[in-house]
Amino acid sequence: MRSAKEPAAPRPVRIPTGWADRLGGFHKEVGFRVDPAETRDGHCVVGGRVEARHLNVNGVVHGGVYATILDTAMGGAVVTMLDPDETTATTSLYVEFLRPARESQTLKARGEVVRRGRHLAFVEGNLFDGDGTRLSQAHGTWYIWSASDPTWRQEQRARPGQATARRKRS
Repeated sequence: MRSAKEPAAPRPVRIPTGWADRLGGFHKEVGFRVDPAETRDGHCVVGGRVEARHLNVNGVVHGGVYATILDTAMGGAVVTMLDPDETTATTSLYVEFLRPARESQTLKARGEVVRRGRHLAFVEGNLFDGDGTRLSQAHGTWYIWSASDPTWRQEQRARPGQATARRKRS
């Protein structure tokens, strides 16, 4: 039995129709949105306009904004390919910054799943300005798990302070 202070295990959740319109939290705060009209199986587009809050001390868009937009588009592309009992999380993200963006520019990130396996998805992403100039490119890996995956069963995970027992291999 789980103690009151122990967080719940991650639970797979199927993203319902219209998921892109209902994203909240961090995604909402950044000010860039998933474009449902351009998002389909294995592809996701995220766009928005650069505001003063997105700029670094040099007056150009902060690299973390590029990474966030790309991570959202690329992760969104994976989400479009999930089965109803699956969920996903970024395990690696490599971003190359090619050109700067400035305030008032429109940015659009496109994420595309290159290969989806049972537990891993390999994804590419590109960030463009309103003129279609590529500002950044990225690639990454997303881990995929489901409720039926024994790796994520609560009783198999060690709690803090407990030793982990090695499983015998047959």
